[in-house]
Amino acid sequence: MLHSDAQDYPYTSKRNVVYAKNGMVCVGNPTAASAGLQTLLKGGNAVDAAITVAAMQPVVEPTGNGLGSDCFAIVWYKGKMYGINGSGPAPKLASIQALKERGYDTIPSYGVEPINVPGAVGAWMALHERFGSLDLMTVMEPAIRYAEEGYPVSPNISRLWEEAEGIYTKFKARPEFQGWFDTFLPQGRYYRPGEVFASKDLARTLRRIAETKGEDFYRGELSKTVDAFMKKHNGFLRYEDLAAYTPEWVEPISVNYHGYDIWELPPNGHGITVLMALNILKAWNFTERDTVETMHRQIEAMKLSFVDTKEYVAEPSHMKVTVEELLSERYAADRRALIGTEAIEPVVGDPQYSSTVYFSVADKDGNMVSFIQSNYRGFGSGIVVPGTGISFNDRAENFSFDESHPNALVGGKRPYHTIIPAFLTKDGEAVASFGIMGGFMQPQAHVQVAMNLIDFGLNPQQALDAPRWQWIGGKRVEVEQETPNHIIRLLQRRGHEIIVQPDPYHMGRGQIIVRDKNGILCGATEKRTDGQIASY
Repeated sequence: MLHSDAQDYPYTSKRNVVYAKNGMVCVGNPTAASAGLQTLLKGGNAVDAAITVAAMQPVVEPTGNGLGSDCFAIVWYKGKMYGINGSGPAPKLASIQALKERGYDTIPSYGVEPINVPGAVGAWMALHERFGSLDLMTVMEPAIRYAEEGYPVSPNISRLWEEAEGIYTKFKARPEFQGWFDTFLPQGRYYRPGEVFASKDLARTLRRIAETKGEDFYRGELSKTVDAFMKKHNGFLRYEDLAAYTPEWVEPISVNYHGYDIWELPPNGHGITVLMALNILKAWNFTERDTVETMHRQIEAMKLSFVDTKEYVAEPSHMKVTVEELLSERYAADRRALIGTEAIEPVVGDPQYSSTVYFSVADKDGNMVSFIQSNYRGFGSGIVVPGTGISFNDRAENFSFDESHPNALVGGKRPYHTIIPAFLTKDGEAVASFGIMGGFMQPQAHVQVAMNLIDFGLNPQQALDAPRWQWIGGKRVEVEQETPNHIIRLLQRRGHEIIVQPDPYHMGRGQIIVRDKNGILCGATEKRTDGQIASY
């Protein structure tokens, strides 16, 4: 054995950007990247390749998503932008009162209770029906094959699997969790780097999804199997919830920041947090990245935007304020006026005046896809329906337990959602698809990466590699170890409570594809994970 530890790297390494002319797939997992490229080489377009990768991710990165996930995507297709919201609602039987009757005083993180209707598979089907050029079986074949035959587990996924073992083992005696242990811990322990993981159950389910164009998942035998399991184990999800589900086509929302239009999807996701922060920041001319003034203003803008979105963002029909009010120039100016030289305790404002796995794909015809998919907490609820390989989300945890809150848990309602894809255009032309996964880090990383590209002229790989910070509440801010020490000291003098975060996993994992005016693709992938760029 010529190497001893696939997770230990004592020396700094550097990635270069990758250029390509005909197609590119940027993913956090090398096997998934190669599968997306296979689809492009078969003549598929960017959407076909995106669906290939989306179907692959529950196989190769089960630590972050599953067939019971949600997803969101921004698609640039034939010169026009589209958005799809593939998040599912709470089951009709779910409610705050039902949880209280079970003895809960908050929404649990694991088990049958926090499971929402999974929306990802429905969104894949809708995207394929509208934009796909290859037949669905061809598009999903790599995922079926890798699930059947297995693949070597990558270092970062092994590390997350190890952490998950520690989390879910405490539920081992509960029968509803047995499917998770049978599927993801069949050896009685986590998969180490290079060990081969396969799941014939997952392969069969993926094949049935492809053969029935998703019907079996929502209205066939699979959904009936799910229904029987949830009834047996006192879950809320039912066949009727699955059968009623359809993803929603939405219009992306944007702000213009220093000459570029930054696009996110509208609520129930919190992409609007990015736009609100950039709306505040755009009044300043930033010329240097690594200064205390730049970081201070970024942090303060993010704090003010985040407290607003956590207060206001919910299922749109339940929101007390509108997107237009949150993104108004007047409100941005009022929030900007609160930013001085000292760190503040952010307080919710009133804009009315009386709020995972990511990958990017591009093809030779100019089509691009920004795509994100997630169970929420790692493997999610820890619930896998035996014989199916379907691991379910725990997204209901993002609801509020306060019945008066606009984001209160109500059956049939979608929650505040943390996963957000992003897109960049200039003068009506596609410039870049990008995203950084990582829970509540996501909008913070979007702001930092967008500014790295636009204000500081960094290339896409530099924009991802640059040290990041994360506001975690009050005046507390985590910064990466690479952050210059003198800036940390100066931020402390302004009242920020700085925590140096030694684990890069906490700072998100992203991908970027930039298309230049000549159609040349320039890709970047995350140094903080097993990222890979496949292109031709």
